[in-house]
Amino acid sequence: MKPAPDLCGEECPVARTAAIFDGKWTLLIIRDLLTSNKRYHELQKSLKGISPRLLAMRLRMLEEQGFVTRQVFPTNPPTTEYRLTELGRNLRGVIAAMAEFGTRFLTRT
Repeated sequence: MKPAPDLCGEECPVARTAAIFDGKWTLLIIRDLLTSNKRYHELQKSLKGISPRLLAMRLRMLEEQGFVTRQVFPTNPPTTEYRLTELGRNLRGVIAAMAEFGTRFLTRT
């Protein structure tokens, strides 16, 4: 069987976007931040099963990519709050489309 031709090449916008959101947790973090700003422990509580190390890594990556900002409050112990940037908020339509697809076609019986 012949492999499918590469229709878009290295500059494929779908492939570039998918590379940023690779992995189970990244889009779920975005989903949670779309509703409101969250503190680290709120994200960890809502994302059942994510390790603290992986959550920290994903948040750092999202911050480096410009999707999330973080603010540290001088409390004891320090409190950190995460919020979406304008770029991150632009993912609302993507998340909504995924939710609609999941509801329409992937419901469990």
